[in-house]
Parts: sequence; structure tokens; C-alpha cells
Amino acid sequence: QVQLVESGGGSVQAGDSLRLSCAASGIFLHINLMGWYRQAPGKQRELLATITSRGSTNYADSVKGRFTISRDNAKNTVYLQMNSLKPEDTAVYYCNADTLTISVVSIQVWGQGTLVTVSS
Repeated sequence: QVQLVESGGGSVQAGDSLRLSCAASGIFLHINLMGWYRQAPGKQRELLATITSRGSTNYADSVKGRFTISRDNAKNTVYLQMNSLKPEDTAVYYCNADTLTISVVSIQVWGQGTLVTVSS
């Protein structure tokens, strides 16, 4: 099946920018919807943005105007460009993919998560 490997997290100051990447690898037929989530300490996991294989996007109100999701289908990679970061953005960020396997079964695959820490 497919594996998702995330990268790009780190510690930054408020107002800085960061770009997260999530690369899919393995054997599969197709990845349709991909999304980014985050989970802050003591809080529920929050959906931030989604993108279809055609490039259609949706954003949560909390990140509209600051975050941009994109994908490179040739590289099987989804990105999250984060600008004007705030301390409230501190969380573990996860990517997710709706994957059609070679056995023609759709599955949800999660990345391992990458930590983003924003200091004031």
C-alpha cells in the first residue's frame, strides 16, 4: 500500500513562514483527496485544508489567507505553505490521503506527523 512521509516542521518565530511536504510512496492506483490536519496539545485534531487530484482546494476559516495547499501529482507530494505564523499554530501537523490500492480498495492513509512550534 501507500506510505506518507512528512517533512518541513521546526521551530520558528511569530510572523515567519514554513513549508511542509508530504510525499507518498508505495504501490497504488490513484490518490484522490489529500489533506492537512493539525493537533495542538489538549485539543481535537483539526482539518486545515484539502486538495483534489484536479487541484480544487478548501480551507478552514482559521487558516484562510495565510496557508496554501498544493500538490505535485508527478511527485505524489502535497505541500502546505504557512505564512504569518502565530503561536496558536503550534501543533503536530499530519497529512492524509484517500488512496485507491492495487486491489481496488479505497483506504485512508496518515503520515507520521511533523511538529511545528511558533514562539512569540
